[in-house]
Amino acid sequence: MFGIKTPGRRSSKDEAEKPFWISFSDLMTALMVLFLVAMTVALLAITNEISESDRQKTQREEEIQKLMERMKEATKDFPGVIVNGHSVDFGDRARFDTNSHILTPDQGRLLRTFLPKVLDMTRDPLGQKWFKRVIVEGFADKRGTYLHNLNLSMQRSERVLCALLAKPERNESPLSGNDRLLVRELFLVGGSSFNSMKSSLEESRRIELKLEFLDIGESRSKSPDMPLDEEQYCPLD
Repeated sequence: MFGIKTPGRRSSKDEAEKPFWISFSDLMTALMVLFLVAMTVALLAITNEISESDRQKTQREEEIQKLMERMKEATKDFPGVIVNGHSVDFGDRARFDTNSHILTPDQGRLLRTFLPKVLDMTRDPLGQKWFKRVIVEGFADKRGTYLHNLNLSMQRSERVLCALLAKPERNESPLSGNDRLLVRELFLVGGSSFNSMKSSLEESRRIELKLEFLDIGESRSKSPDMPLDEEQYCPLD
């Protein structure tokens, strides 16, 4: 009789030549692919973040430029008042005498007439979004000592605020109560002794309003809610 032939048993050597696990080289290849995918995703995220930041910066610059164009338009009704960058220079319209911080009645009237143009800009939607504050910059010429002129330029800045915040019954063209409250909230004084000298001594004795704007993500600080002091007087007097 013929017997039943059974298949031969595979040797352990054949099984070893066909392992179940992937080779070490295949594993490294897979890890490299995963690394490249992760790096690509991370680079795309960073690129998108940079692009959004650049877009916000460009938008901020364009909107602030629109505000300054409106300010230039407003100065057309005030010959001699010009806009340089983010500053409003009153030129001959608010010139000081030598070693003096006194403003004439006409100069004070000019400041109170012009200032609502600035305040209107701060109330504009773009102004609400970007406007930070106004620095009243007083300047002195090169004569005299540094500290004397620094103090004099600070007094000239303070004199401007005195003219703006003075009691209505003492002035022509007074600011409204709301405008004076906004001046008190947004305006600061600054002084420059020998900085930003002009070509002549007379031109150096001037006043400028430096308009400052918020950075992206920055918010305007609020001053304490205090009533306007109607009994205030100018300390310089």
